[in-house]
Amino acid sequence: MRKNLRYTLTAIFAMVLTALSFNTEAQNLQSVKNKAHANLLAKQNNIKDQIKAEKTQELAASLYEEEEPEPDIYEEGWESGLVNPFNKDDVPARKVIDVSGYEMPLDRYRVSSHYGYRPRFRRVHKGIDLACPMGDTVRAVFDGKVRLTKYERGGFGFYVIVRHENGLETVYGHLSKFLVQPNQYVKAGTPIALSGSTGRSTGPHLHLETRFMGYAINPEAIFDFENQTAHTDSYTFNKSNYTESRSYSPGTRYTSSKNYSKRHGRKAGKNSYSRSASRSTHKVRSGESLSSIASRNGTTVAKLKRLNGIRGNNIQAGKVIKVK
Repeated sequence: MRKNLRYTLTAIFAMVLTALSFNTEAQNLQSVKNKAHANLLAKQNNIKDQIKAEKTQELAASLYEEEEPEPDIYEEGWESGLVNPFNKDDVPARKVIDVSGYEMPLDRYRVSSHYGYRPRFRRVHKGIDLACPMGDTVRAVFDGKVRLTKYERGGFGFYVIVRHENGLETVYGHLSKFLVQPNQYVKAGTPIALSGSTGRSTGPHLHLETRFMGYAINPEAIFDFENQTAHTDSYTFNKSNYTESRSYSPGTRYTSSKNYSKRHGRKAGKNSYSRSASRSTHKVRSGESLSSIASRNGTTVAKLKRLNGIRGNNIQAGKVIKVK
């Protein structure tokens, strides 16, 4: 009897110890959970505050119809001897420049801001802004050598300058990533960067400048951005009219990005971009096939062959073909 009682008391004591141990572990576990929960709530509060701040900034930016022009990288913040080595006295009054070997800098975009004087800011916007998706491939417009890759916090953010064999220089601003290095030779169409929204920017876009010996030419004097083509095979630089755009038909002349969007039945916004559907010709890039060109332009291989008198399936890079 006593032996059974001893065993019973021992078993009860063991059960009590086990219960106490479980209770302690449960309390410790609950304490850990409470701490983790508090940390999670703290992080969520930070994220919530951050989202509110970002939304407020976006709303403030959306109240303006145009962005403040970027500072002139050839005049502000840089030593002109290193960045702009040109003497204005050496710049010819007139110069014919070959622009036939071009590539458009982006595959899809919407013109969001034009070249010209901004009364609101009392400054000149010396390039053209092309709204595009974040991380799109930015390509060299002409053959040439990369002269500079740099970061400018209060202006262009990450940007690239390429000096071309035809005497022009192009500037690509607000990038998210460089794909080239200074002194690297690039062909027209070579990927040089990814688009972004760095520097003074309220949304992803490419700021593009075309310059001749330091003079910022209106890019629309060289290119018809609506049809993604050059106006002519050559551009004549003239000190008296380099700020003016060119257009040979009222239907393709840009008056403003709002009117452009309206003509094409689009609402102005970050995600509306002009596509290649309006083009009647296409310049073949390396690696492209008749099939890929037909698919991109909403046509068929058979029609491309018929329009261009092509018999086989091979197509030479650099050749301009009809797509309509």
